[in-house]
Amino acid sequence: MDTFERVYYMRALAGVAAGIVAGVVISSVVPFGQATSSPPYLITIGLGIVFYIISVGIGKGIAKNVPKDKRRKVTTEGIIPFIFLLLTFMIIVYTALNQSNLK
Repeated sequence: MDTFERVYYMRALAGVAAGIVAGVVISSVVPFGQATSSPPYLITIGLGIVFYIISVGIGKGIAKNVPKDKRRKVTTEGIIPFIFLLLTFMIIVYTALNQSNLK
């Protein structure tokens, strides 16, 4: 497997992990159907940034032998699946945890 493919899939898995954590945190911090002082989208964006920064560090470790002209690609590789998997898994986990409140 190519170095950039490994970074891509690692970042996709980081998006899944960030989505699961965001769903659990939002479910515990924001009661279903109630307004709070910290909106759920700010919590999601904050957790997404933290997980992405961690994935950039891991990606640089994976791609330490990449030439300097392709280093920027290591940082941006897999950002789209990261965002969409973060949102998808956040929604799935939040819905699963608040299923009894949806009646």
